[in-house]
This record gives sequence, C-alpha cells and structure tokens, in this order.
Amino acid sequence: MSSSNSSSVPFVPETAFGIWFLRTHTWEHHVLRVAIDDLKRLIDAPLPVAPVIVDAGCGQGKSFRLLAEAFQPAQIIGVDFHRESVALATDAARSVSAPIEVLHGDCANLPLPDASADILFCHQTFHHLVEQDRALAEFRRVLKPGGVLLFAESTDAYIKSWVIRLLFRHPMHVQKSADGYLDMIRAAGFTFAARNVSLPYLWWSRAADFGLFERLGLHRPQPGKRRETLVNVAARKAAA
Repeated sequence: MSSSNSSSVPFVPETAFGIWFLRTHTWEHHVLRVAIDDLKRLIDAPLPVAPVIVDAGCGQGKSFRLLAEAFQPAQIIGVDFHRESVALATDAARSVSAPIEVLHGDCANLPLPDASADILFCHQTFHHLVEQDRALAEFRRVLKPGGVLLFAESTDAYIKSWVIRLLFRHPMHVQKSADGYLDMIRAAGFTFAARNVSLPYLWWSRAADFGLFERLGLHRPQPGKRRETLVNVAARKAAA
C-alpha cells in the first residue's frame, strides 16, 4: 500500500460540495451507471471469465456494485488517495457480493503488482490527476497483456466552464480536449479504433444550459460542430 501523503503527491483537494455530490443518486444513476453501460458496449473482444478489476480513483465506492453487475469479476480492487473516501468505499464494499479490496494510494504510483489486472476502470478521475503521464504508465503496468483500460473523462470544455469552476476544484493546467486524451492514451501504449470510442453529449455535461435548449427544440449541436464535453474509450494494452 502506498504511504504517500499530500506533502509528497501533487494533489488538488475537492470541495465539500464535490465530496457530497459523489454520494448522491444523481452521480450513481446518471453519471456512473451510464458510463459503465457505454464502456461495456465499446469493448469489442472477449473478456476473461471472472476478471480482476482495478478501480483507479474509486472515490466512495459507488461504482463497485455497478462493476460487479456488469462484469461478474473475481475481484475488484479500489484505489483512492482521499482517505475519507477510502473509508466510505470500504463500507460500500461490504454491501457488494463480489470480493473487494480497497487501498489508499496514488494513481501515479499504484500499490499493485505488474500485470495483475484484466480491466482497469478510470471514471472521472483523470482530470483530477496532476501527473497524468505517470498514471497512464501505471495503468499499463498493472494491466495484463491484452488487458482493457476503460477510460471515461470530462474534457476541458466542461471542466473549465463557470459552474464547474464554482462548485469543484481541479488542476486546470492539465485539462485536455477529447482528442488530447485519446492522443495521450495512444502514446502511452494502448490501442483502440474508432469503434472503441464514444463522445457522449449528456445533459449534465453541458454547463452552459444543461441541455435545456435542446429539450426545447431550439438547438441540437452535432458531432464535429460542438466542443465535446465527454470522452469514453475502451483501449487495450498490446499483448506481448
């Protein structure tokens, strides 16, 4: 287990609102559940039976039940740097049938052996990380050859919007566009095709109007003519 602390790890603390929001039904139902369903759809090759899943940046453990239902894993290993969230995730794990271990650790220095996971799930965590290149190298290290990175992230267009700046805290200098994240993942040694990528344009990610204009039939931005707010990708670590 990592012994890192906030004096040695670049870390931007979340707001009290952000910590509260991550335990809400809205977060679990409209954000996590939708992302996991979409990521599962993007996987285009068979997964191992009873995979080992690492949830990098597991927060308060709201993903555990959803991951267990989606993939029937042999084990889920949750890792998070925020100690209070680790305690809550440990409590959440007790209500899930799958074996779950929750560790305190830094995504840029995962407390896990090489080639120990079949799936690495990283949902709405990457935009919090300062050392993004190191984190991707760690994701690749702990995945088995042919293992899958399930990556779901908000882009700079959303993170830098006024409402997100008001309610949450993020390291603004590392935020990227959808293409920027995809380029970074590819450069880190992962492979994927267009069919493994989706660009959801969900109502909650449109901070300017939260999709109100579209629901009123006044505006419906099309792919290629809008600033993407979300990117999901199922990428594979190349087999040895």
